[in-house]
Amino acid sequence: MIRQLITAVLAALALTTSIAAAAADVNQATAAELEAVKGIGPALSGKITAARQQGAFKDWADLVDRVSGLGPGNAARFSQAGLTVAGATYTPSAAAATAAGAKAPKPASDKQSARGKQPAREPAAAKAVKS
Repeated sequence: MIRQLITAVLAALALTTSIAAAAADVNQATAAELEAVKGIGPALSGKITAARQQGAFKDWADLVDRVSGLGPGNAARFSQAGLTVAGATYTPSAAAATAAGAKAPKPASDKQSARGKQPAREPAAAKAVKS
């Protein structure tokens, strides 16, 4: 009798957990459905719905680019919590490839230091030899 009661309680908890983790597509979800995704609050759901008014999100990279405060780390967490974009889950490599195509990094100059911020300085002895 007690085993059946425990089994019923565990089954109910499993059902509740699966309902809470139900997938929500960012292009179709209401603000309340977006807020049901762990980590998305009213402010972020408002930003998402406002950006969505300009047009549907094509992919995760588009979502990350158009919604301020939503970076790759949050995108990965929201995807694990059940959020999708056009039915797709977040994959860092695909999002990075799409973003890289739009924002290709500049190649480093050979005269820059290892930090890449300031040109490397030549020692005084090297300058005297060049003169």
